[in-house]
Amino acid sequence: MLIYKRSKGLTDKSTHFCPGCTHGLLHKLVAEVLEDLGILDTTIGIASVGCSVMAYDYINCDFLQAAHGRALAVATGVKRVLPDKTVFTYQGDGDLASIGIAETIHAANRGENITVIFANNAIYGMTGGQMAPTTLPSQVTTTSQLGRDPQTQGNPIPISEMLAQIKGVAYVERVALTSPAAAIRIKRSIKKAFEYQREGLGFTLIEVLSTCPVNFRKDPTQAMKDVQEEMTKIYPLGVYKDVKKL
Repeated sequence: MLIYKRSKGLTDKSTHFCPGCTHGLLHKLVAEVLEDLGILDTTIGIASVGCSVMAYDYINCDFLQAAHGRALAVATGVKRVLPDKTVFTYQGDGDLASIGIAETIHAANRGENITVIFANNAIYGMTGGQMAPTTLPSQVTTTSQLGRDPQTQGNPIPISEMLAQIKGVAYVERVALTSPAAAIRIKRSIKKAFEYQREGLGFTLIEVLSTCPVNFRKDPTQAMKDVQEEMTKIYPLGVYKDVKKL
């Protein structure tokens, strides 16, 4: 009896991510959903800049590469030209919440019928561990060496809560990739987001609280624990908007 097999939604390329990083797990979940829905051949992904940039190496569907922060602008163009395709972006918090925040807000406000997979690890991972818009209060980074001070450096931006207020948004949920049970829930959430897009309901986003052990300066086990115990205090999990339940 077959218990488990590798998803056809994944390429054969070996991962380059650091030990304990959850990007690879998230890629796997996205790939499995695309295969389960039977839309691998009709999906176009948009890769952002940062640790998320290599999504096109691992997820086995068509991909485009966007400039830093412009993934949602590119996705908008693709979806409008090819409305029958399933279009999604795969973005980190630096790309989506900092240089790309205008594109994020306006794509949501226009109700673009696209899906965002948003990996929030509260730090700039690829470029050396600088403070991000999502960095937690008191979190030490290379640019907040005494810990983030909300009085001078602002508070973390609550992307899910903010986007949930926008009329064009159909579905927003925040999840944490911290256990096998959580992975099952995340897969269901991603599937719902893609299904809402296929129904033409509007903008959908799944925010996934993620690890960055190297820049957290923790081993993978402790990094995962920090996501579950510390990040969720600042970023509560749950569905922030679902147009079918309004």
